Amino acid sequence: MLVKASKKTISALLLTLTVSACSATQTEPTNFPLSKKALKETMKASLEAFNTPSVSLAIVYKGEVVFSEAEGLRNIQKAQSANANTYYRLASVSKAFTAAAIAVLVEQGKINWSDKVIEHLPEFIMQDPWVTREFTIKDLLSHKSGLVGGAGDSMIWPEPSGFTRKEVVNNLRYLTPQFSFRDRYAYSNVLYIAAGELVARVSGISFDEFVDKYIFEAMDMDCFAGDLPQAAMSNVAMGYGYSDDKGIYPIPRNRIHGQALMSAAAGGMVCNTEEMTKWILALLNHQDTASNLPFSQASLNQMWAPQTILSVSDIDEEWDGTLFKNYGLGWRLSNLFEHKMISHTGTLSGYQAYLSIIPDFELGVIVLNNGSNYGVRGAIMQTVIKAVLAEHKGEQYAQDWVQSYVDYQADREQAYLARNIVAPSGSGKMTIENTQILGTFEDQWFGAFDIVEGTGGEVRISHRRMKTLKGTVTPFENTSFKVEWDNSNAQRDAFLHFELDVNKNMLGMSMHPFVSSTRTAHEYRDMYFKMVPSK
Repeated sequence: MLVKASKKTISALLLTLTVSACSATQTEPTNFPLSKKALKETMKASLEAFNTPSVSLAIVYKGEVVFSEAEGLRNIQKAQSANANTYYRLASVSKAFTAAAIAVLVEQGKINWSDKVIEHLPEFIMQDPWVTREFTIKDLLSHKSGLVGGAGDSMIWPEPSGFTRKEVVNNLRYLTPQFSFRDRYAYSNVLYIAAGELVARVSGISFDEFVDKYIFEAMDMDCFAGDLPQAAMSNVAMGYGYSDDKGIYPIPRNRIHGQALMSAAAGGMVCNTEEMTKWILALLNHQDTASNLPFSQASLNQMWAPQTILSVSDIDEEWDGTLFKNYGLGWRLSNLFEHKMISHTGTLSGYQAYLSIIPDFELGVIVLNNGSNYGVRGAIMQTVIKAVLAEHKGEQYAQDWVQSYVDYQADREQAYLARNIVAPSGSGKMTIENTQILGTFEDQWFGAFDIVEGTGGEVRISHRRMKTLKGTVTPFENTSFKVEWDNSNAQRDAFLHFELDVNKNMLGMSMHPFVSSTRTAHEYRDMYFKMVPSK
């Protein structure tokens, strides 16, 4: 999908960067290189360009909250406007709070960063016994387990998940590593859930309770890892997606419904930009002076120390002068030209988040929105940090970052189209009948699919635990069928490859993404569904 900026959008981006001399009020930022008008124009333009209903932005600069406002609608259907107190899902920005929870336990003397995980979670088992023995708490948080990126995510998404945190930890043993332990970066959500379970085991209370009590309540932050109070539920943002055929549409499966998510430790926390400024202020103050953070400078140093090398893209180098990128513990670390930047993004269908801290500038920025296009958070973040960078260099700076992201996404789409990827094409000639695939097929860790004849004679498939996974099965070729999921936004189409014995008796099925190329790393790689004998 190609986003296009209108003439109105582009003209709104001709921003004048000013240094305000007025008093410190929310009306106009004090001693900040962008005026309130310029910031709000950028926010409005980004919403229009990237088909997003609302965005909330807060900026901390030199010890003050210089800007905290929102633009757009938190709920289109109800015509409800967003404000700085509107709650959004933090998605993976939550991971910093999971690392912070570990830090609190370290401060309490209950664990050490280098402790082996099995000392606290004996049920933690990886496929390699040596890896199981050597896996440390730091390893849980630094994305270098050897698993393929996103391994086990099928237990988390699409919401609602039918798995418990305990089951996620138990099922790690079934995930096949793709790389050597500690060899390279590969993003893992399930290991953050394991970290959350470690917090619960050591503390004696649930992970949600621990974070809410020892981090959010301790810092007077009205943010939530657990259930939301009714007062907070009165001002929440609905998540939205966009497609050319449907326009902007709601994604109710990921909405903020008030209950804690199983995935809280990986990406399920909820907050607003106004409350997040307390977190940013505390982190920035911690550089040289005491703050109300519930952990010490030593623990912060651990979280902000490089653990895993990340690749640097051409666009990183071009836009930010990036020479290095690393993952710490719940944070990404990089350079913005000659300055250190600590940041993390959050991505969930319907919500986007971006938090950046640049200690040299005494700058912290949080962007939250209820759309599915990263262009909003990226354009606003670049506008803010590059304006401050220019001020520190004594330069004028007025790049149109909304248009830069529009152009960047257009280039990426053209590159994708140039690959000329052709969808798989089957003859429809089958060596098995539809009736042979009817029944229950169960995997040892992911659970069971039921394949039945629908009311109209079609073949239907549904997962017993992941309720969003239901769709229609159609013949493809030989013993392979195609699944078209009812909710295409939640899951991409898949192949079902059925296996029969020499006597044509059904044994089971494997699943693969519905693509022409053969992939070894995908969400179904460690699943094999055996046919369950009928009773």
